[in-house]
Amino acid sequence: MMNNDMELINALTETLKNSPSNIPLRKHLAQLLLKAGRFEEAEQELRQVLVHIPDDIEIKISLADTFFHLDKISMAVVMVEELMKLDYLPANFFLLAVQIFLKAGETKQATRAYLKAIKLDKSLINKELEKDLEINRQILSEVDDQIPRDRIPLPVNDIPDGPDFVLERSEIKFADVGGMDNLKEQIQMKIIYPITHPEIFKAYKKEIGGGILLYGPPGCGKTYFARATAGEVNAYFISVGIHDVLDMYIGQSENNLHDLFQLARGNVPCVLFFDEVDALGAKRSDLRHGGGSQLINQFLSELDGVDSSNTGVLILAATNAPWHLDSAFRRPGRFDRVIFVPPPDQAARMAILQIMLKDKPTKNIDFQKVAQKTEHFSGADLRAVVDQAIEKKLHDALKSGVPAPLTTDDLLKVIKNIKPTTKEWFATARNYALYSNQSGIYDDILAYLKV
Repeated sequence: MMNNDMELINALTETLKNSPSNIPLRKHLAQLLLKAGRFEEAEQELRQVLVHIPDDIEIKISLADTFFHLDKISMAVVMVEELMKLDYLPANFFLLAVQIFLKAGETKQATRAYLKAIKLDKSLINKELEKDLEINRQILSEVDDQIPRDRIPLPVNDIPDGPDFVLERSEIKFADVGGMDNLKEQIQMKIIYPITHPEIFKAYKKEIGGGILLYGPPGCGKTYFARATAGEVNAYFISVGIHDVLDMYIGQSENNLHDLFQLARGNVPCVLFFDEVDALGAKRSDLRHGGGSQLINQFLSELDGVDSSNTGVLILAATNAPWHLDSAFRRPGRFDRVIFVPPPDQAARMAILQIMLKDKPTKNIDFQKVAQKTEHFSGADLRAVVDQAIEKKLHDALKSGVPAPLTTDDLLKVIKNIKPTTKEWFATARNYALYSNQSGIYDDILAYLKV
């Protein structure tokens, strides 16, 4: 390490003693410490910076790098997986991700990260690294057409086995979901009554099955509601995320999807729940490569039951961005019922808060007053309110040595500092509801906003 860097580190350290809130200086010090290999000190400084600017991508990448060098691999993996959900990450980040995933033994994840790196920057192609990753069967559509084809050989070995899907029995029922009566009624007519009153539906030659698309702002309980639906009819429940289906190997994503539907068909009644379904069923006009279109075609074929009957398979899907879903998914027999899941109403917020505060020390909580002050709050926002109020109580208890119960005032003080995250979603949704709503699919958004 050069003497001038050492002198600069010492100077910055002294300056920060007198000006601890100078975040730009602290960021600079953290990067110098990381460069100098003083990783434990760098971690402390990076954590301090994140307290003040929790969304700083550069600092998060540096912290992941620090965790890697400190051999805190599990923490590094968590940080990298969080970052990979974002857009516009630099190519060098993905090379760091490759190293972290390899150290964690996650070869498939490391390979995906490498593919993203060379897609962004062809100069990062590394033959030695490809040998370590044993790259020999990548889907061509995952990389840019500009990358030389000889770098990405076609499949030569057996296709690997797909993921193991888990059949669950949900113990959650509608009684555990406060409010949301309109949503419950629609689910009952489409899914629950056909199972609880099969003779009536049989008389009308109405098959048991079909699809419902739940959409709305994040954190408003779409997944929870899907589990409650399965619990109402004592059906099996299979929760499917994008990573359960997508695979880097040619044709394996389609196989995974087919296996998933076959599992549901063999265990009816079964609620098949797709979370973030727009990631699997994006508009084909938005796709740059043919691989995604093939997966969508397979998805549509499974929904239609072309080769197998879907009777008894109840398909629910959730999305925060229904406008990104291919319109073919909304045709009759597929996700033909599209239901808006708004932020919980006042009754639902009261019920959610009561559940969250159950078994916690409280004193005379006025749930109605708290619910009135949390209009537009999602379930996730309410969780943040409770967590922050508890953290404040813990902090006070550690000082006094005496734990005190939560009160209404404790919750109301926290609420003043939390803004509902749903507002940002509605700002986007409003534009689609006003200017891209020819079929009336987003009328419920306009009704909720009173536009």
